[in-house]
Amino acid sequence: MIPAQFDYESPTTLDEAIALLGQHADDAKILAGGHSLIPAMKLRLAQPQMLIDISRIRELAYITYDAGQIRIGAMTTHYQIESSAQLREICPLLPDCAGQIGDVQVRNKGTIGGSLAHSDPAGDWPAAILALRAEMVLAGPNGDRIIKADDFFVDMLTTALEPAEILREIRLQAPTGRFGQAYQKVRHPASGFAVVGVAVNIDLDADGTCLAAGIGITGVGSKAYRAAAVETALVGKPLNDQTIADAASHATDTIDANSDLYASGEYRCHLAQVHTRRALNKFRV
Repeated sequence: MIPAQFDYESPTTLDEAIALLGQHADDAKILAGGHSLIPAMKLRLAQPQMLIDISRIRELAYITYDAGQIRIGAMTTHYQIESSAQLREICPLLPDCAGQIGDVQVRNKGTIGGSLAHSDPAGDWPAAILALRAEMVLAGPNGDRIIKADDFFVDMLTTALEPAEILREIRLQAPTGRFGQAYQKVRHPASGFAVVGVAVNIDLDADGTCLAAGIGITGVGSKAYRAAAVETALVGKPLNDQTIADAASHATDTIDANSDLYASGEYRCHLAQVHTRRALNKFRV
């Protein structure tokens, strides 16, 4: 299909983009990688009157690491993250997650910021970002606003971004000491999205006891979420078979699971428990 008619702007600075968004906040959409927005426009599920393409804003594409903090610009592509040798060493969950998104064409064009701002309930990045307890830097007409990942994903396709704000940066602390990170995904055969995806980020002591845990799950509910009951069941215990099995059984506590033609809610809950267990088994003692 053909999209509805729209105006198009392609700013080269973040300030220009914010100004344009402020002028057209009720009628504008931000175009990053475009893999979600363009198909929606073709189906006329989205009909923005103004399209603001931020792909030329080079200041938004970067990966930096300083004083234990990782900073990733919102326009950094999935492939840039997947192929970062530095991230593979200091925070392997990020490249692991990036490498399971779509195909190579999608990973070369799609961006982490675009994916997070879209808040697709089957998107991969939200699970990893939640597990890592990241912070989101939102740029707007009054400057930056920092919000925790836990508070960023509001509902299906809905985030805490205000109408005149743009996601500028993702910040997180690199793990120290002994840690384990993994992303387990059941991939939809047609779309490549996660039927269920589980991101695990755990800190361990020398004996294999879990000191802290972050578990992010996508594909099950109306938005990605942190499995707090799993985290609680892990902390202070050795990662043996019994601990892992008990913790994984809580993967979908309090979650109203989605059902569709491909997978029922009951099946999604089962997959979440199975893949939480599989991800944690990589680090068992």
